[in-house]
Amino acid sequence: MPLIQLTGLSGSGKTTIGELLKARCLAEGRPAELLDGDDCRRVLSRDLGFSANDRKENIRRLGYVGNLLSRNGVTVVMAAINPFESIRLEMEQLYGARTVYLDCSLPELIRRDTKELYKRALLPDGHPQKLYNLSGINDPYEIPFKPHLILDTEKDTPDVSVDKLSHFIRNCK
Repeated sequence: MPLIQLTGLSGSGKTTIGELLKARCLAEGRPAELLDGDDCRRVLSRDLGFSANDRKENIRRLGYVGNLLSRNGVTVVMAAINPFESIRLEMEQLYGARTVYLDCSLPELIRRDTKELYKRALLPDGHPQKLYNLSGINDPYEIPFKPHLILDTEKDTPDVSVDKLSHFIRNCK
């Protein structure tokens, strides 16, 4: 089974699509697991911050766990911002991970902003609630150079995106 790494900015739909895909796989009798970046940071990577090296190490840990599951027949979706092309390529080389880019414009992400991360990141420097290290705002996010699949989560509903992702996974070799 393939290891799928969903990448995209905060609010692009990684967790939503990952949860829906997992539910669909399970309903079809196929084992599946979601490795959500936020959840895994609270347990597996609680010792890490948000420096470039820590972000890469977080993905290495997710990739290792994901590989253990996928090589045992589980469809695994890693849902993490995963902002650096080098670590995405490392996961592809080490584990055959497929990169799926969730594309959504910054204005739409700011409009969605359910966690108020963009609101806080766009506050003036020195503001007591200012959020630093938000990928795509005040920290880098490298758009994948050659993703295996692009999902336009601004245009498509989550169900349509899951249909496309499910079709993609069924055709992975």
